[in-house]
Amino acid sequence: MGVLETIAILLSCSLCFYLLFFFLTLLRKMWWTPNRIQRAMNLQGIRGPPYRFVYGNMKEVLNMTTATMSKPMGLSHNIFPRLQPHLHSWLNIYGKNMLMWHGPEAQLVITESEYAKEILNDKEKIYLKGGIEGFLKKLLGDGLVTSKGEKWAKLRKLVNHAFYAESLKDMVPVMIESVEMMLERWKHHEGKEIEVLEEFRLLASEVISRTAFGSSYLEGKGIFEMLMKMVTIYSRNFFKIRLLGLSQFWNRSDDIESDKLEREIRNSITRIIRNREKVSREQGNFGTDLLGLLVEAYNNPDETNRITLEDVVDECKTTYIAGHETTTNLLSWTILLLAIYTDWQDELRKEVLELFGEQKPNAEGIARMKKVHPMTLYLI
Repeated sequence: MGVLETIAILLSCSLCFYLLFFFLTLLRKMWWTPNRIQRAMNLQGIRGPPYRFVYGNMKEVLNMTTATMSKPMGLSHNIFPRLQPHLHSWLNIYGKNMLMWHGPEAQLVITESEYAKEILNDKEKIYLKGGIEGFLKKLLGDGLVTSKGEKWAKLRKLVNHAFYAESLKDMVPVMIESVEMMLERWKHHEGKEIEVLEEFRLLASEVISRTAFGSSYLEGKGIFEMLMKMVTIYSRNFFKIRLLGLSQFWNRSDDIESDKLEREIRNSITRIIRNREKVSREQGNFGTDLLGLLVEAYNNPDETNRITLEDVVDECKTTYIAGHETTTNLLSWTILLLAIYTDWQDELRKEVLELFGEQKPNAEGIARMKKVHPMTLYLI
């Protein structure tokens, strides 16, 4: 037998072995392990919708969500069946605690308070924070929301310093100024409909940029727009399940676009970081906002307290996206409720006028408010 024939046989054997190993690994991850977990949970009284090969329950979740969202909804507080129809249905069928599947990944859903308390207390560190991957990893990186252990503790300490009570007091004038700019825009839309969700999105991005990063909204606008594109990509791929190892051989358009966005977001945030370093050399300090504290930690001569450039970038992304989306949605929901319950508009407006009169709100007065949430203060 010639050398070429021997090499061909070895390559064929290697390929067959690799394909067999890949198939067995796929079978173990996609079938054997999920069914083993499902049987073990059933023996403990935890039931749920049956696992489907590869997709788990994602096709059912997608179909139920699409069906509910395709129908108009009246004004009602009963939004759980609409936003998460699968949980509403399955919890009624399988009980207060159940097992469902995001592809081959098991998800334990709990609704009983004693279990929630046990998980949140977790003094023995039994319940570990799950990892993230794919588009969500590109979106959030390894910031405070996703990090673990010592890194989480270090980042948590830095963020806490940025949002101490005294620091929040200094942010109030900036918040008021941003709201005044928004209300001035609204004056030009008198008698016309206003898309408040979009308006609050602009407001939140302005406030976060100026209070946490010391930059104007125009400087952070590009970052916000790219992050919103990443959120859109993540959302439309949430129900899609990728086969093990498939991304190594095939990149979809969303993979290519998200990689590009991730690089551009990193470059944009890095430029802001470098600008802050330049300013710090001229002024002798990094600043007391979140970005200043992060950049100071990045330049810390003590290695035990130092963080990397990637840590700074990821924490900036986390603050941008987490603070932006939560604030936008909360403000929009608050305004909707005030539009429904007009008597509360009178109650809250009365409290504001009693405390501040015609003056602008201040931190001391906000602390004395009983009915008005500080975040809705200047919108009524």
